[in-house]
Amino acid sequence: MTLELPARRVAPTLEAVAAEAGVSRSTVSRVVNGSSHVSPDVVLAVNAAIDRLNYIPNRAARSLANRQTMAIALVVPEDTQRFFGDPFFSEIMQGITSVLEDSDYVLNLQLARPDAPSDKTIRYLLGGNVDGAIVVSHHSGDDFFTTLDATIPVVFGGRPFDPEKHRNNYVDVDNAAGAALGTRHLLDLGRRRIATIAGPANMQAAIDRHDGWLASIRDAGQDDSLVEYGDFTMAGGATAMRALLDRAPDLDAVFVASDLMATGAVAVLRSRGKRVPEDVAVVGFDDSSAATSGEIALTTVHQPSREMGTEMARMLLALLRGERPDPERVMPTRLVIRDSA
Repeated sequence: MTLELPARRVAPTLEAVAAEAGVSRSTVSRVVNGSSHVSPDVVLAVNAAIDRLNYIPNRAARSLANRQTMAIALVVPEDTQRFFGDPFFSEIMQGITSVLEDSDYVLNLQLARPDAPSDKTIRYLLGGNVDGAIVVSHHSGDDFFTTLDATIPVVFGGRPFDPEKHRNNYVDVDNAAGAALGTRHLLDLGRRRIATIAGPANMQAAIDRHDGWLASIRDAGQDDSLVEYGDFTMAGGATAMRALLDRAPDLDAVFVASDLMATGAVAVLRSRGKRVPEDVAVVGFDDSSAATSGEIALTTVHQPSREMGTEMARMLLALLRGERPDPERVMPTRLVIRDSA
């Protein structure tokens, strides 16, 4: 007995779509590649033919013709533990991927060294492997990334250092205003010994949050020396809180530059017999999942992390289309009041 195999389905071609739509092959190619030199009626006719025939464009051929990779790099100059341990990055990625799902682009994650990118990272980004890049968690020593847009379109998550030296496209929140908002809340509660746990001094967001705290403290005529620095991790917040208590055991409030650090700070306060918020009120920053994962829910400054990722992806796609979007997008913050203050 002879086994008859089902006939193999032949994939529809560009020529078949052209015949179905009643246009030339080159017209179909222009529509598939997103050219603006095609009338709306023709675009509708070609897309209808594509749907009827279930035509799938040959992306490899399109990439070769257009010299595109259809790939975008998400570059995070942080170590693996910090990247996977901070909910901020997860929110950012969700925002980015929600936009890219409706495009032909794929996202490639590149974790780089916080001090400076490796030769491998530099070769990858400059070697024609991606069409554009999104850089999140930029440090002052990452000068390479601020000049990367001479080769490919780049959007930063957060305002890069030295904006006057080299203009970059970026999406950020008003970190200074958010920190001032959180600090003023502590002042309004009647707290008068308000410390801060600031982020790394080589990150612009950390500097801006420290400046917001400092401006509010000085406006209130309070002591502005109660500062310790952390690294945006829970352990870093705990270490900084111990140092603050050793210096100023009578402090009655602390503004912390991230929720993860604030969680570590609360744990130390309670281990030292301090009641939160009765003895020491705590305000964090981010409004991430870390704010509600501990025993005491954190009052915190909300930043729209997922929306930041969405805006970064939209800005980069606009640049890749040859458009010139507004290069600076600064999003507002707001205070979320919970148990810790």
